[in-house]
Amino acid sequence: MAGGGAAPPPKQEELQPHPVKDQLPNVSYCITSPPPWPEAILLGFQHYLVMLGTTVLIPTSLVPQMGGGNEEKAKVIQTLLFVAGINTLTQTLFGTRLPAVIGGSYTFVPTTISIILAGRYSNIVDPREKFERIMRGTQGALIVASTLQIVVGFSGLWRNVVRFLSPLSAVPLVALSGFGLYELGFPVLAKCVEIGLPEIVILVVFSQYIPHMMKGERPIFDRFAVIFSVAIVWIYAHILTVGGAYKNAATTTQNTCRTDRAGIISGSPWIRIPYPFQWGAPTFDAGEAFAMMAASFVALVESTGAFIAVSRYASATPLPPSILSRGVGWQGVGILLSGIFGTGNGSSVSVENAGLLAMTRVGSRRVVQISAGFMIFFSILGKFGAVFASIPAPIVAALYCLFFAYVGSAGLGFLQFCNLNSFRTKFILGFSIFMGFSIPQYFKEYTALKFYGPVHTHARWFNDMMNVPFSSEAFVAGSLALFLDATLQKPDSQTRKDRGMHWWDRFRSFKTDTRSEEFYSLPFNLNKFFPSV
Repeated sequence: MAGGGAAPPPKQEELQPHPVKDQLPNVSYCITSPPPWPEAILLGFQHYLVMLGTTVLIPTSLVPQMGGGNEEKAKVIQTLLFVAGINTLTQTLFGTRLPAVIGGSYTFVPTTISIILAGRYSNIVDPREKFERIMRGTQGALIVASTLQIVVGFSGLWRNVVRFLSPLSAVPLVALSGFGLYELGFPVLAKCVEIGLPEIVILVVFSQYIPHMMKGERPIFDRFAVIFSVAIVWIYAHILTVGGAYKNAATTTQNTCRTDRAGIISGSPWIRIPYPFQWGAPTFDAGEAFAMMAASFVALVESTGAFIAVSRYASATPLPPSILSRGVGWQGVGILLSGIFGTGNGSSVSVENAGLLAMTRVGSRRVVQISAGFMIFFSILGKFGAVFASIPAPIVAALYCLFFAYVGSAGLGFLQFCNLNSFRTKFILGFSIFMGFSIPQYFKEYTALKFYGPVHTHARWFNDMMNVPFSSEAFVAGSLALFLDATLQKPDSQTRKDRGMHWWDRFRSFKTDTRSEEFYSLPFNLNKFFPSV
């Protein structure tokens, strides 16, 4: 035998698995510890840049279908930004108090498109009038739909549902809140590979490799990787545009690659404060309101997964159900504000900003509140905000590739609480995650082929109520995992241990863990008047 004898046997402590952590370690600034002001302001601006993607992409897709031009698109983006700022402030002050950005949501888009296609708008010739009428119809549906989350949240009903959630059933819900958005990543990046690919490469180099190679005192490159990488690639994309690289390219290529095609800067006023009912009085349709309620419920489930991921990356303890329910109630108020101001879209937790918490390792509440200030400031100063809003979509999609992956891995992190040698655990995990990808894929493929969903009746609102939930990966996987985990159990302590419930028992009530008071209690002594249970 070569090599001078066998290697010494490993020590006993080396064979032990990694210890379980109910708070994520190695976070530089947790939820209650803010960074120094200059750093906090830069980090807040970075959060603002990241949430701009969804804020711009949704109106860019919807407004032209409504009949609006660049001016209307710019106003809708400003309004969405303004409402997102208010909702983020209320959520961080009175909701879950987590550093969660509340922005636009893709979940509401199919229902809004359904309203756009409603027969009563097809005879309107004037595009501006058509845009305003459709927007008012959307507002009415959102105002009614907001009552679902307001009632479910503030009544404590969602608290009772979430009490059934275990670390095991949280894995598919949180994982697919991130991984389930894969369609918004590389497929959008690939529409302009020459700027999307450099962005993702530079982002990974700045956030992962440079800190690994350079051991500096202050983590600058990884903490501000978004600002560095976006600035570099944006300038490079602008040089390509000005240099005439896309002069003879196809229209779709020009729209995605050029930095001067957004039309937002020309359409934006210098100063404008969005105000309630700016498009006119909302109109109400019962069917559309029910369809929007279904979308609101899906957004509620997806946001639950995102809230859990945010709590993890903010190095807070697991969310007590009563706090999650309170956050859902305030998110309902956010959807109500979306309806009142006329954003054309509902509100939910921004998944990409949850991923940014992981990349920067800064889970500070103050940073996100500063970002809300940037949202409100740039929504009022239209032209300045429009400059940042004209970042090409492939650059934004490159950021999504990293941030959605981080949120997905937050879900996988809860596997540390579960027994992975149990066949019950393997079945629930594997089946719910597989079906969470497979069912929405079928619904989306069917819709792309036939231009309507698998559920296709004469009642368009009923179709939406059925098709929208089953097109959401996080909703299908989370609902299935929760159902299987709650019904497939024996009344013994081993099953509870396999599910990881013994780790979460002390967080099932607000008062059973002292850290809950530190992270989640309301400001201004409001806990005296609104106690958490």
